[in-house]
Amino acid sequence: MATILKQVRMVFDLNKCLGCHTCSMACKTMWTNRNGGQMYMYWNNVETRPGDGYPKSWETLGGGFDANGNVILTSPLPKINASYGAPWEYNYDQVLKTEGGDATATQLAPSPAPDGSAAYSSNWQEDMGAGTAPNSYYFYLPRICNHCSNPGCVAACPRKAVYKREEDGIVLVDQNRCRGYRYCHKGCPYKKIYWNAEEKKSQKCVFCYPRTEKHQGNFCVSQCAGRIRWVGYAEDATSNVYKLVDVWKVALRLHPEFGTVPNTFYIPPLSPPTFSSAGGPVTATPRIPIDDLANLFGDNAAQTHAERVARVQQILDTIQTERAKVAAGGTSELINILVSISEADRIQV
Repeated sequence: MATILKQVRMVFDLNKCLGCHTCSMACKTMWTNRNGGQMYMYWNNVETRPGDGYPKSWETLGGGFDANGNVILTSPLPKINASYGAPWEYNYDQVLKTEGGDATATQLAPSPAPDGSAAYSSNWQEDMGAGTAPNSYYFYLPRICNHCSNPGCVAACPRKAVYKREEDGIVLVDQNRCRGYRYCHKGCPYKKIYWNAEEKKSQKCVFCYPRTEKHQGNFCVSQCAGRIRWVGYAEDATSNVYKLVDVWKVALRLHPEFGTVPNTFYIPPLSPPTFSSAGGPVTATPRIPIDDLANLFGDNAAQTHAERVARVQQILDTIQTERAKVAAGGTSELINILVSISEADRIQV
């Protein structure tokens, strides 16, 4: 793999994600509305956690690297309908009065029905979450290609069609070299490479490289309603991405144990208080289990689970401390970054 001169990074603040999917639709409008082979593709997706994700159960499908550094190619290939899900279709023709006839149904109903026996649809899990009232919980997890420093997709491709750009570390698929062998799908543990069945090619998030080359940044970043994303270079010590990851150390990688060294980072969500059966707040027990967050996030592949638990707790404590400082009339560089809304603060490429 070529020497990377600069490496793009993106940080997501999960405390601010609304689950509105504006990012998903911005990406689809920009990149995956070309033909029928792309209709199921959401290079940028937003998952409800806890939940099965997109594609279904992607965390258990394999890929990444083993302890000896060999790419794992035993992963089953996701199925378009069964794994990614069929979008909801509604019986508009039955409910809405049509020319020359009356409605034959009184209410809209999704099809296929989400009863567990029909085709899977990832949006059936929207906001289901976990826990029991009054302590139910969920949070949103936006995902794009991680543009990893040690990408399993690049290692897996026998055609060298998947590659990292020297100038910015963006991972791309050369559509002229791709022969549709789909080893890249097996090698990516995050399952962020998609199969275009019409073109017989593998396709994926391109990190909006034409916009990056013009210093405009990713479309998902500029369109994000919650302003939860920052983009910059790992080497730029003046960028907010660098400050969040390397100075304040409040952002972690998703499943670093896969061994691919992803370049997307997540600020874990703060937890609402846990209530007792009598309705009083019991703040000593976080409603979102720290163990669950540590199962998702960490710094690197070498960390133990206990170390990941400690890091998540450290981040949550740091954010709470800085929030309290501002609430008391003080100032905080961290909070100023986290509440920034201007593109100049969030897009620094």
